[in-house]
Amino acid sequence: MSNNVNQEEITSTVPPSTLSPVDEEILAQVRLTVTCAEDKKAENILLLRLSAITEFADYFVICSGNSTRQNQAIADEITERLKEYNLRPLHTEGYATADWILIDYGAFIVHIFTPSARQFYDLERLWRDAERVV
Repeated sequence: MSNNVNQEEITSTVPPSTLSPVDEEILAQVRLTVTCAEDKKAENILLLRLSAITEFADYFVICSGNSTRQNQAIADEITERLKEYNLRPLHTEGYATADWILIDYGAFIVHIFTPSARQFYDLERLWRDAERVV
């Protein structure tokens, strides 16, 4: 998968007429999250839509950094930029060790992995029934 996520791909997979104003806002927040990850050179960015298979979150944003320090920089960029929109995480885990940082925003959850941790936990396989948006 390319590192460059096409923002139109994120939007075009959901017909606009089917989105409520709340869904549109969530999608905008997810788009910003992906942009933040790209800005910090995250790799293998994947967006999964979970809303058809679970109720605890609508989306997963999954990406990788090449080091724990890069993972922390990706997490920092996401949390700081979303704060500008008065959105704060409900919960954050793994920041100190940064092999797998989880940032829970309720409607979407961000997973930032080192390559080895991503391969080990293999969320793509665990959530293979989810729709791959990009």
